[in-house]
Amino acid sequence: MDRKLLNKNKYADSMPAEVRTLIRAGKISSQTSGMCSGYAQANLCVLPREYAYDFLLFAQRNPKSCPLLEVLDTGSRLPETSASGADIATDIPLYRVWENGILRGEYPDVVQFWRDDLVSFIIGCSFSFESLLIGAGIDVRNISEGCNVPMYVTDIDTVPAGVFSGKMVVSMRPIPYNQIVKAVTVTAAMPRVHGSPIHIGDPSVIGIKDIVHPDFGDAVTVKGGEVPVFWCCGVTPQSVVMNSKPSFCITHSPGHMFITDIPDADLIS
Repeated sequence: MDRKLLNKNKYADSMPAEVRTLIRAGKISSQTSGMCSGYAQANLCVLPREYAYDFLLFAQRNPKSCPLLEVLDTGSRLPETSASGADIATDIPLYRVWENGILRGEYPDVVQFWRDDLVSFIIGCSFSFESLLIGAGIDVRNISEGCNVPMYVTDIDTVPAGVFSGKMVVSMRPIPYNQIVKAVTVTAAMPRVHGSPIHIGDPSVIGIKDIVHPDFGDAVTVKGGEVPVFWCCGVTPQSVVMNSKPSFCITHSPGHMFITDIPDADLIS
């Protein structure tokens, strides 16, 4: 299967620093699936220092949902290891700002909201293994249809830690029945970007009532002979924020990711 036919994103072959510069300049505001093929993308959760230990413990207890790639120093906007020269407050296409678990709004940058007590958690994202799925000859539907991945809140409880608890969020990609083993094998080798699927098949088993209407992202076509396959998703912290209601939080908007300099190959175990 021709990889080029599957990844139609105009920034598929761009370098992460180039795309981050365009995002910072306001020239890219879209979701990032398919961009910078071969480089890891990441979720973001930023919390006041008073919540940082509890969230670090939450991530440790829920490694499939919240695989940490980097934790920044208190007050810092500059990643040390995941993206040289990046600014975590400007280099994501769309951010969300939360107050007491309620979404205050979405913004192209969060410079105006930045505080010296904020701690940023950069969390692995399943967009990172999509290029490997494509390389294995598997159609990643959200990329071939040029849309965001569908994401759903499940009825699966995360493991609580401190003040944080809530339901797991998953992303879904339809996979032909005869390619499921290959998809599981490819993604299982990347535990730092969610790893193997959490569920394969009937969505109702994990509390998803209507697969056609995702809670986040866009619906994609599920063709005959395909099975919905669900991976843990880094939007889980947003579900947890809504449930746990910390006084303040910044996240990415679902599907609008932080593109790192980390090659996908470096995350294969």
